[in-house]
Amino acid sequence: MPQPAPLEVVLDGPIARLTLNRPDVRNAFDETLIAALTTALQQAGDNAAVRVVLLTGAGKAFCAGGDLNWMRKMATLTDADNRADATRLADMLRAVWSCPKPVVAAVNGDAYAGGLGLVAACDIAVAADHAHFCLSETRLGLLPATISPYVIRALGERAANRYFLTAERFDAAAAFRMGLLHGVVPADQLHTEAETICRTLCDNGPQAVQASKRLVRDFAGQPLDAALIADSVERIAAVRSSDEAREGVGAFLEKREPAWRQR
Repeated sequence: MPQPAPLEVVLDGPIARLTLNRPDVRNAFDETLIAALTTALQQAGDNAAVRVVLLTGAGKAFCAGGDLNWMRKMATLTDADNRADATRLADMLRAVWSCPKPVVAAVNGDAYAGGLGLVAACDIAVAADHAHFCLSETRLGLLPATISPYVIRALGERAANRYFLTAERFDAAAAFRMGLLHGVVPADQLHTEAETICRTLCDNGPQAVQASKRLVRDFAGQPLDAALIADSVERIAAVRSSDEAREGVGAFLEKREPAWRQR
């Protein structure tokens, strides 16, 4: 009997639904899941029909981090092989971060180590209230190095310093307070909450949404100097003359739906 695919991919109109599908190991990463997720994100980014990516997990967990058998195998690899393997994980996280379409995480359960990094790399994240989070690498004598660029941005330096070092578990409410999550809801409301966010994104101008994602990526942490201000002026001037902006402003003034809005 064939094994189920490690990642379930469903194209549902403007939404690309990606479900981590290794529930027997709490959706832990191995090389096959990493490769599948990287490919699916790249394809969603290239598909003009896709407006938003929704990422969740099958079963009770979102993602438990690295699969133990995969990690055991890494300990026997050469330094060059370990570098290549770590690069594939880094490339997968970057594919989430740099996907031109917004990526929404519906965190259906626990997210540990690389799974927490995956949440941090997404643009928007909401979680079931029973979910727990942990940067557990130091318990195993490892480092959260590959996920650190995303986690530090999401949690802030101070919180990251604590949880990188202690490997303590924290709950969804704490993750919300620290900024990792944008919302926490009862488990039976998670699907509805995530769907509402996705549909809201699809109501907006698709090119404007993508440009706004790039804006955050490019401007966050930059000094507020003349070059940054000039860049902001150039971006809005270019957008104002676009077909999408003309359609959006015209639809607003004429009290009608813009052409991109799908009902």
